Amino acid sequence: MRITSTSCICPVLVCLCFVQRCYGAAHHGSIKVTRNQTKHIEGETEVHHRPKRGWVWNQFFVLEEHMGPDPQYVGKLHSNSDKGDGSVKYILTGEGAGTIFIIDDTTGDIHSTKSLDREQKTHYVLHAQAIDRRTNKPLEPESEFIIKVQDINDNAPKFTDGPYIVTVPEMSEMGTSVLQVTATDADDPTYGNSARVVYSILQGQPYFSVDPKTGVIRTALHNMDREAREHYSVVIQAKDMAGQVGGLSGSTTVNITLTDVNDNPPRFPQKHYQLYVPESAQVGSAVGKIKANDADTGSNADMKYTIINGDGAGVFSISTDKETREGILSLKKPLNYEKKKSYTLNIEGANTHLDFRFSHLGPFKDVTMLKIIVGDVDEPPLFTMPSYIMEVYENAKIGTAVGTVTAQDPDTANSLVRYFIDYNTEEDRYFTIDANTGTIKTAKIFDREETPWYNITVAASEIDNPGLVSHVPVGVRILDVNDNPPELTREHDIVVCENAKPGQVIQTITATDKDNSANGARFHFSLDEGLSLNPNFTLRDNEDNTASILTRRRRYSRATQDIYYLPVLISDGGVPPLSSSSTLTVRVCACERDGRVRTCHAEAFLSSAGLSTGALIAILLCIVILLAIVVLFITLRRSKKEPLIISEEDVRENVVTYDDEGGGEEDTEAFDITALRNPSAAEELKYRRDVRPEVKPVPKHHPSSSLDSIDVQEFIKQRLAEADLDPSVPPYDSLQTYAYEGHRSEAGSISSLDSVTTHSDQDYNYLGDWGPEFKKLAELYGEIESERTT
Repeated sequence: MRITSTSCICPVLVCLCFVQRCYGAAHHGSIKVTRNQTKHIEGETEVHHRPKRGWVWNQFFVLEEHMGPDPQYVGKLHSNSDKGDGSVKYILTGEGAGTIFIIDDTTGDIHSTKSLDREQKTHYVLHAQAIDRRTNKPLEPESEFIIKVQDINDNAPKFTDGPYIVTVPEMSEMGTSVLQVTATDADDPTYGNSARVVYSILQGQPYFSVDPKTGVIRTALHNMDREAREHYSVVIQAKDMAGQVGGLSGSTTVNITLTDVNDNPPRFPQKHYQLYVPESAQVGSAVGKIKANDADTGSNADMKYTIINGDGAGVFSISTDKETREGILSLKKPLNYEKKKSYTLNIEGANTHLDFRFSHLGPFKDVTMLKIIVGDVDEPPLFTMPSYIMEVYENAKIGTAVGTVTAQDPDTANSLVRYFIDYNTEEDRYFTIDANTGTIKTAKIFDREETPWYNITVAASEIDNPGLVSHVPVGVRILDVNDNPPELTREHDIVVCENAKPGQVIQTITATDKDNSANGARFHFSLDEGLSLNPNFTLRDNEDNTASILTRRRRYSRATQDIYYLPVLISDGGVPPLSSSSTLTVRVCACERDGRVRTCHAEAFLSSAGLSTGALIAILLCIVILLAIVVLFITLRRSKKEPLIISEEDVRENVVTYDDEGGGEEDTEAFDITALRNPSAAEELKYRRDVRPEVKPVPKHHPSSSLDSIDVQEFIKQRLAEADLDPSVPPYDSLQTYAYEGHRSEAGSISSLDSVTTHSDQDYNYLGDWGPEFKKLAELYGEIESERTT
């Protein structure tokens, strides 16, 4: 099939159409044209051709945006089998076939019925086939071809990111890059100049320029000053067709702001300033403000104020307000018009953030002179001291002078001053003051031990101007006199052991005095001299404000006397000295050997063995119960009229009543131990009375002579062997009590009868380790040993 086209609108396409036609005329037969090769049908050899770059054999071209009244002719399909008699039918399929592109099935002419937009779709792929109308059989294989939409310049360049906002530092060098703008064109960049964009500046000259090819905006002037102009609006145009006449264009706006740099030093508006400050201004308060102007902004305008010299540098100080960038002048010391009426200060304001690129524009600081005029003010009286400390003795009479305060009028008029106490608290009522002289006197009698210190406030005012009042604090210390005797520090619980030795310290006592150390630091202890010599105790002054109580004899007895009273006299070292007498109570107690108190009660003799009263009562109750059980048992034994006799022929069950709860059947076999005490009486076996044995016991052959001479221990062993072999005994162990005393003890006799004859060279300290039951015995032997040693 040969593909021909009449839409050759340029020399290249004319050559392409010519080649297509010549190529189709020179080859007879059925062919299909592809991009890279030509394939012959009917078994012809495959010949590869090297296509020329940019030439495509199987494609048509159609102009976009066609606005004519008739369909636009695209091209023609022709088969070599077509003889012109209408027997060949052409069929078109693929993208847009039948809707956008239609074909005349007889002639093979293709037309476009709609206006196409290349920016929406650049090409269409279709398939063509020739068939026989009579047989509907294909005359050739299906051929594929492309219809390309040819571009026209119908799209203007656009700035998709505009408008732009950008900054550039002021004073930048000429040619400093500011921003690069980019415009896009939807036309085909490979065909003609429809998408070739050129940039130009419409507004913003001569401050800025733009590169025609890249769209880079640059500064066009030297030293652009923000303080002169800060904002610029630059309009950039992009035009296609390489800027030629007839091309389409688009524009955008670039808003450029110059940012600040520190290129302006601070400047004071005036070289001389004057400030009025009254002498009543408070120390630390702000008395004035001063400001230097800086054309820069932000941190470039930050500055610091300092006082560089002047006679008021020690009286005033200056600080910087970071928000307003003002210098705040404050008062460091109080002003006095009568002493100095004016001050002169030299104040400097300097930038804190310097840019050394612009140091040639400096210096970035300025100096001004400030004169301060001190105003005269009628001031309140001024006390000679900021506070007063006075002293007075306790117990002083009412009206005793404590001290004097003094105040003067600091003004030149030197008015008279009146004094009074500012009665704010109840403490102020304890004093009075002379309104003319300022002398303070007592109004009550003081007790230092109750309140050692008083704080009052004294006020002074001028007679001519009572509204001007000044105050001063006055502290009054109450001095001590020796008016309190010493006393024992606390109630002492004094204990002396029954086994105490002479010269033993049983208690250390201390004393206290409400007076201060000057009148009561040294105490003297002694026994009351009005009584006779105490034979039991003595008192030793330790000369360190303490005293020790010592025993004077050996052994104390609670049975004889359990409480002693000891009168003690205590005197202080004041002038005049004061004294007091106290009576100490000493209790006699039973103690351990190491001195620990065991008991101090007289009835404790009952528990000398280590038992408490409750334990003794429990023991007595147990004894009473045991006695009652014994009496009951004896009564039951005597109430029995005849013993229980069991013979071998009597097989009746016997009920034995003991009137108590036993341990079972085995309990009915009374444990008869008389056979042990008289071996000759045990020649017959004792059977259980409640069970009749089924097997006769093994006869025992023991002559009476052997029973008389047998040893009791050997007899017990024989009985044990018989019990093991006897089937009538219970099959469990039974506790049998024989009350048998064995051989003599290897430890010998513990009777005290033999130990009386031997003197005790033995140490009886081990008796203390035997427990509370042997404590009394340990004490007795310990006392005997102590007396023997003495």
